[in-house]
Amino acid sequence: MNGAPRQIVTPRPSMSLSIPSGMAPVEFFNSPANLKNLAEENGLLRTPEDLLMYRKLIGHSTEFDTSIMLDTSRRILDPLGRPVRRDQMSRTEKRTWNRMTQILFDYLLEKYPDPAKHLILCGEASLDSTWPLNKPGVPSIRMIHNHFMCFPMEMLRNAEIADANDPNLTDSGHHSLFLRHLSGVYHEFLEVLDLQIMSPIASEDCQLELTGYPQGLPSWVVNDGPERLQDQYFWHEYEQVLRGFLDFYRTFFLLVANGEPVIPSNANFPNQITNVLLSNPLFPRVARDLREKVIQDPQFANDIRWRPAYKQILYRDDRGRLVVTISQNSVGNAITELLGIVVRRVEDPEGYAAIEPDLVNRLLEARQRLVAANLGEPLSAPNWPGDRFVATLGEE
Repeated sequence: MNGAPRQIVTPRPSMSLSIPSGMAPVEFFNSPANLKNLAEENGLLRTPEDLLMYRKLIGHSTEFDTSIMLDTSRRILDPLGRPVRRDQMSRTEKRTWNRMTQILFDYLLEKYPDPAKHLILCGEASLDSTWPLNKPGVPSIRMIHNHFMCFPMEMLRNAEIADANDPNLTDSGHHSLFLRHLSGVYHEFLEVLDLQIMSPIASEDCQLELTGYPQGLPSWVVNDGPERLQDQYFWHEYEQVLRGFLDFYRTFFLLVANGEPVIPSNANFPNQITNVLLSNPLFPRVARDLREKVIQDPQFANDIRWRPAYKQILYRDDRGRLVVTISQNSVGNAITELLGIVVRRVEDPEGYAAIEPDLVNRLLEARQRLVAANLGEPLSAPNWPGDRFVATLGEE
């Protein structure tokens, strides 16, 4: 079978929130009122660092779908002042973040041990605070989050083929601003990373056979498998991948913005920027072409993320290996689309009600791992006042 992206349809319930008259949805979704409602209606666990685990009500998977968000809405009222990347988190926040990620991913590995039957992944994303609040396509909650998902492979095999030209698919060969022409330079630049636990791997060697994704992205395989996720140094290396990405992104878009080669003041690898990026004639040429298009095309200019926005994922490939990859966070693309899965979420209260009890009970089972590790306090919600799903009044 030739790999091709898949499109699945996921039911979601009706939304009960009322948006004030005259207020755009994305403006409301960034408000402290909405974030308070998110915790009260869908919250699963909160840590002392305000890391909030919650149920993804409008989610991607009906098998397992939860997120951890650094919920600073009660401390930082300005949405543009909230942390949106891991490098903006405190040491304590990152330590707890990494531990929660390891525990939840371990749960997925134990619950779904066969890569032929289930695709498991977690995806960390920056929600860029540099765009206007009311711009279409901007993520609705401006805080860093990590998304944990599982998809039955049988469901993906039976799904319809997605349009390969769907602009939401991040294949890094067709829809990425800089990788379209700079994939080779990008890969060469990231060779500076001194990694011991992770080893570079060609993206075609870790593509999912079913979808043929990821495509063109720099990727690393985790040596020695899942047990290395408990190694603190793995998370140091995981962050080095992000730091390399940030240097590349900032250097390129500074060149686009100013027209002059500049090493970012907060560069992590300044020598590599000089020796690999700014000395390569292709790098400034692509930036110059993009700069000209920005000047001439206002709609194109409005789509560019001038500040770093990324999606970094950890997934299990067909051979059972754990693989790390990173991409820029393009307009509209979801975590799943890095792996060739397009999710169309449709309002279907009855369909969602049929899968909700089992889905929520799996989330509560995973939550218990975090409680047992003394990482936070469990939260009650209308559908889980305790440790099991309970239908609220009016539900079947």
